[in-house]
Amino acid sequence: MKFLSRTALLVSGTILAAATAAQPILLKAGRLIDVRGEKTAANQGILVDGDRIRDVGPFSEVAARAGSTRTIDLSAFTVLPGLIDVHTHVGWYFNRQGRLHSEKDGDTPAQSALAAAGNAEATLAAGFTTIQSIGSPEDKDLRDAIARGDLSGPRLLTSLEPLDESTGPPEKMRDAVRARKGAGADLIKIFASKSIREGGAPTLSQEQLDAACGEAKTLGLRTLVHAHSAESMRRAVLAGCTQIEHGIFATREVLELMAERGTVFDPQCNLIFRNYLENKAKYLGIENYTEAGFAAMEKAIPLAVGAVKLALSVPRLKLVYGTDAVAGAHGRNAEDLICRVHDAGELPLHALMTATGAAAESLGLGKETGRIERGYRADIIALDGDPERDITAVRRVVFVMKGGMIHRGPVVSPGGR
Repeated sequence: MKFLSRTALLVSGTILAAATAAQPILLKAGRLIDVRGEKTAANQGILVDGDRIRDVGPFSEVAARAGSTRTIDLSAFTVLPGLIDVHTHVGWYFNRQGRLHSEKDGDTPAQSALAAAGNAEATLAAGFTTIQSIGSPEDKDLRDAIARGDLSGPRLLTSLEPLDESTGPPEKMRDAVRARKGAGADLIKIFASKSIREGGAPTLSQEQLDAACGEAKTLGLRTLVHAHSAESMRRAVLAGCTQIEHGIFATREVLELMAERGTVFDPQCNLIFRNYLENKAKYLGIENYTEAGFAAMEKAIPLAVGAVKLALSVPRLKLVYGTDAVAGAHGRNAEDLICRVHDAGELPLHALMTATGAAAESLGLGKETGRIERGYRADIIALDGDPERDITAVRRVVFVMKGGMIHRGPVVSPGGR
């Protein structure tokens, strides 16, 4: 993997000049998806000035207002906001022996950092301009390197080390939340149930969750709770936790409680399980990746699809998009959009809304990214195809701009319109 500087990014074998341009850039979109209204418009223009969107509307009108610009012709493509994955593990990778990396395999910190940077770059190239990586203290250095422009990757938020039953009683939970805040965490990750490989039963008491989520709220931090069972989900909702992950065994009752309390739900569809099964030999025998565990994951696929279907039927439930991408899945983050449409019956534009505007809102970035509107960050991608008619177009990303910088796509030529 090559580290790519702020001014030269290697994309599909082409070096793209990507420093923020002094001259505005005008994008000509064949179709533009409005995620707020879940509709599309043809022949639209987007004027990018620095890292922000300055103007949006019919191309001829935006071009007339723009003055001197550099133009990128995306008229053959569908343009939409950069995608957002609210649940990844960007530091997970397969080591030189073709096995899941662990602290015991002998990889140096530099090798691990290079692998994580490669995962981040692959994720950005797949059209994800913002991700949330939860569960690793090493994410902080990667987050900061990307923010400085030293590395190419999505905007990254991290929880650092998660909290679980080993953290201890309520007061220890509060201490741990304060420690994560002091270490620079953007949010708090909490394990409130066992993994699906172990049945998903609750692991934290109501008092422990009350303490962790209450302290986080006091400190202005969001909380993401790993919870498979309906009871672990219910406890997290009653504790005022911000968001629940997974929910394989969710019931209508607990989902309606979430809708009532405004708790965000992030169910996965099938990428996480299929990725594990496809890479079984690389995981088998490590911690709880046993034959029984893999059998449980195979059984979980239809349950996960069912949980998404059930969630879609609950009025006012706040749904977002997160894949739980681990080693083997980075760069394939869009696959769950296909699953949610094809298998769970979600409308394509609604699915894309959960991975853009709704996801941005869940991260506290709803006024910064997730939409193509005046004043928003210029996080913009283009797809070869119309995802409203064929959701597999999300696999065909041809253009990626993050914060006004082009990371994938055509070279911008100087000159007028």
